[in-house]
Order: sequence, then C-alpha cells, then structure tokens
Amino acid sequence: MGALSDLKVLDLSRLLPGGFCSLLLADFGAQVLKVEDTGQGDYLRWAPPHYEGAEESAGSAPFLALNRNKRSIRLNLKEEAARRVLLALVRESDVLLESFRPGVLDRLGVGYERLREENPRLVYCAITGYGQDGPMRDRAGHDMNYVGLAGLLGLTGERDGPPIQPAGQIGDLGGGALMAAFGIMAALHERARSGVGQFVDVSMADGALSWLSLVAAKHLAGHEVPGRGELELAGGYLCYRPYRCSDGWVTLGALEPKFWLMWCRGVGREDLIERQFDPPGSEAHREVERLFAQRTREEWERFAAERDCCLEPVLDLDEALESELVRARDMVVELDQPGAERPVRQLGVPIKLGRTPGAVSAPGPVLGEHTREVLSGLGYGDEEIGSLEDAGAVAGPASGSGGSFMP
Repeated sequence: MGALSDLKVLDLSRLLPGGFCSLLLADFGAQVLKVEDTGQGDYLRWAPPHYEGAEESAGSAPFLALNRNKRSIRLNLKEEAARRVLLALVRESDVLLESFRPGVLDRLGVGYERLREENPRLVYCAITGYGQDGPMRDRAGHDMNYVGLAGLLGLTGERDGPPIQPAGQIGDLGGGALMAAFGIMAALHERARSGVGQFVDVSMADGALSWLSLVAAKHLAGHEVPGRGELELAGGYLCYRPYRCSDGWVTLGALEPKFWLMWCRGVGREDLIERQFDPPGSEAHREVERLFAQRTREEWERFAAERDCCLEPVLDLDEALESELVRARDMVVELDQPGAERPVRQLGVPIKLGRTPGAVSAPGPVLGEHTREVLSGLGYGDEEIGSLEDAGAVAGPASGSGGSFMP
C-alpha cells in the first residue's frame, strides 16, 4: 500500500506543473482523478511524439509520462449539471489542484469559497505564474518568463554572452510542481491538527526566485553580486566549471581545497594550487583549459576513478538514460501501455522510501476513460449518465486526434 493511498486528489490542471505535482502524489498511491474538459482535455495529450501503435487519445509520450497511475473524467464546467458533479467529487476529496489564471473557477461558480462550503477539509492548491494577487496576477506566462523575471535566467551563461535557457523547466517544475507538492503536504499535515483545509497559493515566479536563495542573501545583505558568468557557482571559479576535453566535455566541481589539491597533483601541476579561485579568462584558467583538452573524456573518467576530485563526464541524454547510475537507481522503468507495440519506457520515481516506496503501476488514462465509472461511484444511474452525456455536461472515452498548440 502506498504512503498516500488514503489521499483523494482532483487534478484540474493541464500541461507540466500541475501534472508533475499530481504525478508525485500518484506514484506514492494517491487516488488522482484528472478532471478534463469535454473537448480535447489536457493539451499535452496531443503534443508529439506518440508511442508506436498507441491510440492518440491515450496521450503523447510526455502526457503518458506525467499521468501514469491516474484516472480521467470529462466535465464541461460551463454546464450546471457538470458543476454539480464536481461538487459531489469535492465532498469526498482531500485535495483539489488547478492551474487556471486567478478567478477562472470563481467565475464558473466553483472557486475555493464555494468548494469549502461543500468540504471544509479541502486543501485547494492553485498553481499560477505570478500568484493570486499582485500586479501580474492576470498575465499569461511560461517557464522562461518566470525564470527571466526572477533574475535566474539573467545570471545563467558566460560573461558577455547571452542568457542561456536551461534544458529543464526550472520555473514549471522547481518553482511550481515541487512547491505545490510541498504546500499540499504541509496543509494536509496541519489539517490533521485543526481538521480544516486551506488555500495553497503557488506562484511559479516566486518559486523560481527561491532557487536564488544564496545569491539573493548576498545582495540583500548589501553586498555586490557578480554578473552573468562571474557568479561563484555559475562560472566564476576556474575550479568549478565545465571543461572541453579532446572529444567532449567534463565537469570539474573541485570547490573544496582538498579536491582541487587532488586534481592539481594528479595532473602534476602543484603550481596551480594557489590559483583555485581565479576567474575565467585568467592565465590560470587558460592553462586548465589546455590541460583538459589534452585527454579524452574516457581518460578523464579513469582519472576521476583514481582521484576523488569531483570530476564527471557531461553525458548526452541517451548516455545518461543508459548509464550504470540510472539503472542501479531504477530511474528508467517499463510499463505496458494498451495499444503500444512494446512496453513504454519512462523515468522512475526519484524519491526512495524504505518501507512504502512509490510504484509505477498503471498507464496514463485515455481521455474520459473513467467518466462512467466515477459517476456510478457517485450514485448516478445509467439513465442519468446518458442524460448528462446527451446534454454535453460530461463525456466518455475519446477517440481520434485533437489539435495541439505544439508542432
């Protein structure tokens, strides 16, 4: 039994931040029900690529990766009958997660104040770009906007070069999904004492800014913060940088003097020991670059195996996913997906609990796959369900393709 198996979650969110948040909960047993619209549902369903042989209505590869272990119901919340279904679901749920702009559900008559009337114990979590209040609450945005406004993007890259977009979505995942998951668990923990739920306001811009806690602390204490490419842990020290070798790249993280000493002695250059914190572009930095370029990545891997100096290769994604480390940590798993020609491979569960570990047990749901099942569980009869479908308030399993905002 999963650590969160007694938790019931309604997920009204779309795309990445909410999907990853509820994935974390679902992997540990939470009963997550995706509440999708009667149109195309979660936009990510239709984003390419799809697994060979799998029905498009089941979802794209990114959608399936984010929505395993979940169920799906389709509701048209513009219809009163559908809103009554949502209220019935809320009465038996612990958490509601949404990612609409502030006020959208209020205008539909199913905002937090209305939902708490039905269930005072409900923990309601809203993930937005800029929060529920403030001057930008109604603005649209995406990951790059959030990390740009937070100052994080402006500090990433080489000195005098352009800001470099990170390959991972720091704002969406680090600033949104992870903060939401923590906020939900904190509110549930407090509910165990008080018996009352609360509103969890997660701003992805706020969350992204918190990733600069060490850097911001220096500025807020009145000290000057170096610019792009000069920040201590973002390119400013020659002992803590990526370096090009003869056939690729490696990372040197010799921040502590003992690790730098080990590297310098390993390459026979004790004269560089006192140059550990010289900046990029210095004579010492150019010499370190020259030394790295003399060996292959494999040779540097052997070097690192013999000397404990925080030196590792920069892997391409395919290399990382097939690495011994990833295999040993079960960070790539296989899951049978109906219609797919072979088992679907996905990333595993990153948090390892010793007694009640997370599990990847069920594939991502077809759009509206569980509509009738969920309605039956709420006490609706077959005739009532048919009437709801005819009225356009709910919809069952979808087939075929829907449009996508992504190429």
